[in-house]
Amino acid sequence: MHAYDATVAWSRGDQAFTDNRYSRGHVWRFDGGLEVPASSSPSIVPLPMSVAANVDPEEALVAAASSCHMLFFLAIAGKRGFVVDSYVDRASGVMEKNADGREAMTRITLRPQVVFGGERKPSAEDIARIHHASHDQCFIANSLKSEIVIEAPL
Repeated sequence: MHAYDATVAWSRGDQAFTDNRYSRGHVWRFDGGLEVPASSSPSIVPLPMSVAANVDPEEALVAAASSCHMLFFLAIAGKRGFVVDSYVDRASGVMEKNADGREAMTRITLRPQVVFGGERKPSAEDIARIHHASHDQCFIANSLKSEIVIEAPL
């Protein structure tokens, strides 16, 4: 078993609170010392109460799913003898009402662009199998109810 910790910190400062016009800006702190400025999404809580430049939880969820898939893809490709030179994913998530009528991230679409180097190049079937195995092994994908779609060119 592994445990993962994060600290989420927000402070009101001198802002009023009960008028609902306080800043949603806050900080995520991770065990390695990294601090990430976070906020509610401006599409959920309007500016200036949200901080558009900060990461919002919805973006972080999409990034976590993409990052997890990529890390497994790299590991599996390497074990199968393929050299990956670069991997770029322009992932997106869709927030809408789910089957229970509640707002949820219902679909995450991964769009990985992978460039292979080395002498041994994977076939389209090899790439599809690596993506399938990556999705099956991804801890984040295994934790979500949302559909995760992989639109990778083969």
